[in-house]
Amino acid sequence: MTISQGDTLPDATFIVMGESGPETVSLADKTKGRKVVLFAVPGAFTPTCHSAHVPSFIRTKEALMEKGVDEIICVAVNDPFIMQTWGEASGATEAGITMLADAEAEFTKSIGMNFSAPPVGFVDRSSRYAMLVEDGKVNLLQVDENPGTCELSAGEALLDSM
Repeated sequence: MTISQGDTLPDATFIVMGESGPETVSLADKTKGRKVVLFAVPGAFTPTCHSAHVPSFIRTKEALMEKGVDEIICVAVNDPFIMQTWGEASGATEAGITMLADAEAEFTKSIGMNFSAPPVGFVDRSSRYAMLVEDGKVNLLQVDENPGTCELSAGEALLDSM
């Protein structure tokens, strides 16, 4: 079943690079009593993700914070080492965007947002989407049907819909 507006996110565990190496992060802890933007990409360093999607949230971060957003989180089905390196290379880390690895696609599958494209090496990757989550509930969900485009899920589009 694909997640929809009004649904509560399932609890999930992500991996993030901490000071001493990989650490787990609970989605419930990130969203409880908070207003969070969560956006997902098919893959770190892939063309649209790197040149359009992440930059759109770097550009809109301050405006989103002015609307009461506590944190902006980027999720990808990649390992935490790649997510850390990508965060640094893209400017996301410096901008304060949290980069979380859904290494085994457990969260992505649990919300029905996985897809596969074996010819390009994508197996159980995430669809491109952005959501506004308040206290664990999805209040706004915008999904791009084509993983190669970043329109509905861009930071500007989400901001305009809030």
